[in-house]
Amino acid sequence: MALYIRDNTVDDLASELQKLSKAPNKTEAVRRALQHELDRIREEVQLRERVAKIQDKFRANMGSNKSKFDMKHFIDEMWEL
Repeated sequence: MALYIRDNTVDDLASELQKLSKAPNKTEAVRRALQHELDRIREEVQLRERVAKIQDKFRANMGSNKSKFDMKHFIDEMWEL
């Protein structure tokens, strides 16, 4: 099945990619570009996973963020003075 590109800008981009990548035709150039983009997205680590990894490293080095400080008790004591 042949690739038919209706948009002139996309056609120009495909032609430029074909020339620069030395692909035999525009269809092959577009196929390679699409495959490359899919591979890049699949390998990309999700933001949630990156943040979780950073948080785990922080907890390992700094400990839990749960404080033993009781703000209510502190305020109550302040009012007694």
